[in-house]
Amino acid sequence: MKLLTVNVGRPRTVDYTDAPGGATGIDKQPADGPVRVADPGPKGTGGSGLAGDAVCDLRHHGGSDQAVYAFAREELDVWERELGRPLANGTFGENLTTSGLDVSGARIGERWRIGPDLVLEVTSSRIPCRTFAGHVDEKRWVKRFTQAAAPGAYLRVIEPGEIRSGDPVEIVHRPDHDVTVELDFLASTTRRELLPKLLAARDALHPETLRAALNHVEKQAADD
Repeated sequence: MKLLTVNVGRPRTVDYTDAPGGATGIDKQPADGPVRVADPGPKGTGGSGLAGDAVCDLRHHGGSDQAVYAFAREELDVWERELGRPLANGTFGENLTTSGLDVSGARIGERWRIGPDLVLEVTSSRIPCRTFAGHVDEKRWVKRFTQAAAPGAYLRVIEPGEIRSGDPVEIVHRPDHDVTVELDFLASTTRRELLPKLLAARDALHPETLRAALNHVEKQAADD
């Protein structure tokens, strides 16, 4: 398992985002050298965990629990065949393009060591949005990406560090529950009845997902 590229984005003004100021950093490009990764701070004020990487809409992106976004090269290859065009590393706005790692099959709370120092923890799935659809520029993109249910993973920073393309990735902790990124995605999008199952991951969940799962259970109890 290894890190193929570390990808960062600069702010760019586009006509397909509703972010304040009309800019987005979704167009990620592989970095030439090492990139420092650290906890960016709470959502709403903290942006990306990667130095030099822009997060332009702090309402929905960035912050400690979405500090880093990873996507598997193997899934990009699937989409290349589906769309009939090449997709470079970073095309889906991912900070980390990996090889040999089942990103969407990772468990919430799973920890990865990348390079000598950086340790990340899986928190949640990526939910497709208007900016993502505009960037990819494919018809019915949000629906198609949702149906595929291979969304890639957001991660929080447990131990900061410097990483670069080619670094090894090691899974250093795998929780004993079965709450995967894919399950998190399904429960958060098309199959809300699965939300209670996410509670097996409890405190490792993204706080917004945890609240949604708890609210769903409370509503079920009230209805009963």
